[in-house]
Amino acid sequence: MTVETFPFTRTDEEWRRLLTDEQYRIMRGHGTEAPGSCALLYEKRRGVFHCAGCDAPLFASHDKFESGTGWPSFNEPEPGAVETTVDRSHFMVRTEVHCANCGSHLGHVFDDGPPPTGLRYCINGVALVFHPE
Repeated sequence: MTVETFPFTRTDEEWRRLLTDEQYRIMRGHGTEAPGSCALLYEKRRGVFHCAGCDAPLFASHDKFESGTGWPSFNEPEPGAVETTVDRSHFMVRTEVHCANCGSHLGHVFDDGPPPTGLRYCINGVALVFHPE
């Protein structure tokens, strides 16, 4: 088994000190926050959503839309900001989304989004930090 490396790295101890318990569970443990539980779901200002682990820019606010799922949803990420892997957990096959800079789990991407991409990047709000313009 190969271990993927990322441009931005921390030890497990450093991640545990930096992140809240919930962020660590989600971002490093591939968990999911409760739907509707994060204030960033309701964020409407112009700006950019960054990774809570390494502050890399991930999603522009103009790509955010209301999906009705309870998680912040986006049409597409910033160029080169995320990578995907196959997630076979919970007796299903999904496409996991993680930060291309630090590898933190962000959420999943589905093909049921609106035009123009038809994609819905369903992202855990606690994995994001919002930087308004």
